[in-house]
Amino acid sequence: METTLILLKPDCFNKNMIGQVIARFEKSDLVVCGCKMLKLSKEILEEHYAHIAQKPFFGEVLGYMQSTPVIALALSGNDSVRRVRDLVGPTDSRNAEKGTIRGDLGEDNMRNVVHASDSPETAAVELKRFFQDGEVFAR
Repeated sequence: METTLILLKPDCFNKNMIGQVIARFEKSDLVVCGCKMLKLSKEILEEHYAHIAQKPFFGEVLGYMQSTPVIALALSGNDSVRRVRDLVGPTDSRNAEKGTIRGDLGEDNMRNVVHASDSPETAAVELKRFFQDGEVFAR
């Protein structure tokens, strides 16, 4: 069993797709073991997006991710990181196949409905960033 992190981004929030997206994960036998809505600070976003902090578009990403609350999900299941990545599709929604979350619901590289951890190691770090001890439950 693995646990991975998903962030439901502002476009998911603004288009009232939260339940639809969570249902896709649950229909794929992934279990929600942590869920919370939060407003992201500049500090947490700088840490989370450190790999793009020096890019010219970082300010746009920061503004977008702070435009609404986001929902952080901890999902568990066998091989959950890979399975979630398969369900969401590639980062750029324009390149995502129909049937994936981003292919069906996303718009582009930033407005792509969800953030998903890209490896078990990254998931462990990201889960600690968004969930405190005792906020992720085993089932």
